[in-house]
Amino acid sequence: MFVSAFELFKIGIGPSSSHTVGPMRAALRFVQRLNEAKLLGQVDRLVVRLHGSLAHTGKGHGTDIAVMLGLEGDAPDTVDVDSVSERIHRIESFKKIQLSEEITLAFNPQKDIVFDRRKTLKLHSNGMVFQAYSSAKELIYERIYFSIGGGFIVNQEGEPEDRQGKLDLEATTDLEEVTEAVDLVDAGGLGLLSEQERKVPYPFDSADALLSSCKTSGLAISSLMFENEIALMQAEFQKQNQAQDYQQARQQVEHDLSSLWSVMEACIQRGCKREGILPGGLRVKRRAASLYRRLKAKGDLHNDPMAALDWVNLWALAVNEENAAGGRVVTAPTNGAAGIIPSVLSYYLRFTPSADQEGISRFLLTAAAIGGLYKMNASISGAEVGCQGEVGVACSMAAGALAEVMGGTPEQVCNAAEVGMEHNLGLTCDPWGGLVQVPCIERNAMGAVKAINAARLALSGDGSHKVSLDKVIETMRRTGADMSSKYKETARGGLALTVIEC
Repeated sequence: MFVSAFELFKIGIGPSSSHTVGPMRAALRFVQRLNEAKLLGQVDRLVVRLHGSLAHTGKGHGTDIAVMLGLEGDAPDTVDVDSVSERIHRIESFKKIQLSEEITLAFNPQKDIVFDRRKTLKLHSNGMVFQAYSSAKELIYERIYFSIGGGFIVNQEGEPEDRQGKLDLEATTDLEEVTEAVDLVDAGGLGLLSEQERKVPYPFDSADALLSSCKTSGLAISSLMFENEIALMQAEFQKQNQAQDYQQARQQVEHDLSSLWSVMEACIQRGCKREGILPGGLRVKRRAASLYRRLKAKGDLHNDPMAALDWVNLWALAVNEENAAGGRVVTAPTNGAAGIIPSVLSYYLRFTPSADQEGISRFLLTAAAIGGLYKMNASISGAEVGCQGEVGVACSMAAGALAEVMGGTPEQVCNAAEVGMEHNLGLTCDPWGGLVQVPCIERNAMGAVKAINAARLALSGDGSHKVSLDKVIETMRRTGADMSSKYKETARGGLALTVIEC
């Protein structure tokens, strides 16, 4: 199924798309379902059970905080990030949670949010079970959700008591199988368009198919993606009984892409100004603000041939320090890798002579086309395939996008994307303390620099290469499958343990 740019790029909050954004959306959806089933007034107690990676690193990623905010009706793209600390303090102090204007429940986060490290649901490492009980202590409603990376959540078809056609979570181990048996719940501009409603003029499910479509149509990758996004926007207008005019849909897509960049840019600006210690207990000091002052003081960029590299590092650090602090970010394609796309796009705008405003949209559209290939054919979840699925995919997306806006052919774009991933294969997700800080923040700076170099390497050739983008995506998927679970966002291996031992 075609993956839209507005599904890969979601406005949310830090520190993690899979551990913060996904769980918040799942909690919000659970309360909505209770309301739709007219059961909200019968609920006396809520229990949320977190499994797998969510249980192991959820505390450091703020999963419990995200769940509480979602239960109170907040969505990642609209929650007031400045009020989060005060609201969580209120819930923890008074041990009450407000599900609606009329309904407030007793809620003790220490008891009602369970980090179950003993059990991992076989379908996906990021499993959540939401349960609602009556005053008679009877289970009246239950839903199981999985946060599969990038803020995407999936949930089983039908109610738990409807055994006919119910997905057997203990027996199912194939994520491809579950995507056929679940609802894809998305908070992007596409609402809940079904697969049948997602008809696009240029469908593709592989890089080879994408290149073939570009060759047949004569379109660049970004132009092809643009036409697909317009078609989806028209379908969304139709579903909402609005005008279906092509030009209106085009303007809306342009507006939404511009909005994404505005949030990314604002995140960079905040990160370049804020100082202090990041939350979580590791006492990691924010570095972007001091680096920004030093670079501004240097003045003339021509005096230092490596100045561009310093700025790229700064922009990536700024975004991911904001993410680690729970600030407003855009998943690109995840929160843990959110700094790479905006950093490389900023490099394009500041350091390439041909940069223009149209290039912003073209960059994001090309990046989304590449990210969609990974989403369809592998994974963008660190809990499923390690950090190669986050920083590696973001590097690949940024490399291809930069090649496109610097005049690359579709073949050169795919070559750049392939090089970007090829040198991130096997990258583990082993955050120290379960926090998206060490090595995650610096890893974004390194990923951004790799992306720029990958684009330059690709542009120096004719686009032909021995390893295709499709082959490297499949290799990444297989590598992730072979990777030990302790290197998949569980903080049970690698740097997560070595640093403590030192």
